[in-house]
Amino acid sequence: MRKLALHWQILLGMAAGILFGILAVKFGFGQLIKDWIAPFGKIFINLLKLIAIPLIVASLIKGISDLKDISKLSAMGGRTVGIYLLTTIVAVTIGLALVNTIRPGKLVDEQTRTQLLGDFAGDAQKRILDANKQKETGPLQALVDMVPSNIIKASGENQMLQVIFFVVFFGIGLILIPPEKAAPVKDFFDGLNEVILKMIDLIMLAAPFGVFALLAALIVESPSIALFKALIGYSLTVLAGLGLMIFAVYPLMVKTFTGRGYNFFFKGIAPAQLLAFSTSSSAATLPVTMERVEEHLGVEAEVASFVCPIGATINMDGTSLYQAVAAVFIAQAMGIDLSFGDQLTIVMTATLASIGSAAVPGAGMVMLVIVLAAIGVPEQGLALIFAVDRILDMCRTSVNVTGDATVAMLVAKSIGKLGEPKIKNWDDNL
Repeated sequence: MRKLALHWQILLGMAAGILFGILAVKFGFGQLIKDWIAPFGKIFINLLKLIAIPLIVASLIKGISDLKDISKLSAMGGRTVGIYLLTTIVAVTIGLALVNTIRPGKLVDEQTRTQLLGDFAGDAQKRILDANKQKETGPLQALVDMVPSNIIKASGENQMLQVIFFVVFFGIGLILIPPEKAAPVKDFFDGLNEVILKMIDLIMLAAPFGVFALLAALIVESPSIALFKALIGYSLTVLAGLGLMIFAVYPLMVKTFTGRGYNFFFKGIAPAQLLAFSTSSSAATLPVTMERVEEHLGVEAEVASFVCPIGATINMDGTSLYQAVAAVFIAQAMGIDLSFGDQLTIVMTATLASIGSAAVPGAGMVMLVIVLAAIGVPEQGLALIFAVDRILDMCRTSVNVTGDATVAMLVAKSIGKLGEPKIKNWDDNL
């Protein structure tokens, strides 16, 4: 199994989990799965939760501190970050619009939903109490709740927005102090980020077994065809949103602001998109992305070398869209109604979390824990979507890389650094 690529291992684990769960239901050994297999799925979920806060601290501080170049390239830096945040908000909004319109979670029948609510009754009751308490507060309470009084306590209670606020504040302070004093702190967090990424690699080695346990237990505990119909609806909703971003939003932005056509854009960036799809890693694709942006899309090297690496760290449009759809889908499947304020929280949290989302396979699932915690939806609901996550991860990484190239072209055009591509015979270089 070690010789297979990770995504094939996960797909095999998914198939084995489904088959084993069906056999358990048919031949009546479901209790065996509940006692001896399901706990490993819970352990896998706990590992994802364990790494969430360290990941956002290390990656977000690294991403913000890397913006020190903004002092030399203020116009480029401001426009880069601004456009990245704008496209992320657009992606999250598209995701929310689709999932609230299609409502794939409502495909779960009442019996299955009752079982799910029973499994997570404690979490649901806590959310109801929190919602009732929220009704008694003032209109600015959400703003007050975002600012922590004790960062250690906020971390212990999984107050993710408070943690993100502190980390962003810390990163800004790191940028503003003299570089020689900031260097040791930055080196520490750069090293910590590498350690966290390696820990994610190790956790993802267990993903095939984790998804096997999660799916087998899910089928045994809730053997409903409605749940799988909902899962297909969820996948199609995510793919529809990603398709809108990659085939409509990005090329339209390029056409509108740079005058470059659809054919030019896709011929230039296609190899990077395909590599991103196969690796599920913006970081691994970065050298190809930069080469295509410079050589085939006409962005000058000084812009590409600044915008693309920053994008690989803070621009996760596809991941943010997926997180928005996944969070609402899980809430719908569990019969949890999300208020308008909850949906705004998803926009804010998914946008901020995307800045700290590592550019490696599986990190989007870790960051989804943050989004779920922010709106009070049980994190165990990840079990509902993990089976199809790897395939969707491949698609959303292609969106992330396409977004990086788009923003590079827009920034280059805005500062007069977008010229003719160095390699004009694009068809021969695909």
